[in-house]
Amino acid sequence: MRKLIYGMNLTLDGYIAAPGDDIGWSVPSDELFQFWSDQLQATDLSLYGRKLWQTMSSYWPTGDQQPNATPAEIEFARRWRDMSKVVFSSTIDKVDWNTRLVTGDAVAEITRLKAEDGGPMDIGGATLAGAAMRAGLIDEYVLATAPVLVGGGTPFFTALDNWVNLSLVETRTLPCGVILTRYETRR
Repeated sequence: MRKLIYGMNLTLDGYIAAPGDDIGWSVPSDELFQFWSDQLQATDLSLYGRKLWQTMSSYWPTGDQQPNATPAEIEFARRWRDMSKVVFSSTIDKVDWNTRLVTGDAVAEITRLKAEDGGPMDIGGATLAGAAMRAGLIDEYVLATAPVLVGGGTPFFTALDNWVNLSLVETRTLPCGVILTRYETRR
């Protein structure tokens, strides 16, 4: 059975985007970028909701060809483009770059993918991850918490019907002030 990991940058008050989908609060740093690049390298399959897919696919397919791309950005762009991805959406009809589109029941498809043999999967996008969270499908949470309060926006966590007990497995502070925490779901 595959492990499903939900991880994103978020504010100290728990938002992945401020009102208006603003992510200008994020703390760009080489260390944080390398952390996410290493996470991507350890991932076998990425699951995206529509909004995050559109954000990622608007830049990373050619991110390695940008004139000011760093070696880390070049590596990330190539990894992202080459890895297997699944996009869950009922409003788009085409995806590229080693990606499959699912328009049906996301929870049923994620459950099926988890039951397959293979390496870890990551899931991104608040709506998609929220559905997986409510269904009890997430095995690990990775939070890159920035030292900023935005007061509202898109929350990292969704409202739940039941408690989810977690075990802390890693904490690390980056020089830019971001605190990385990783929790596993206790089952």
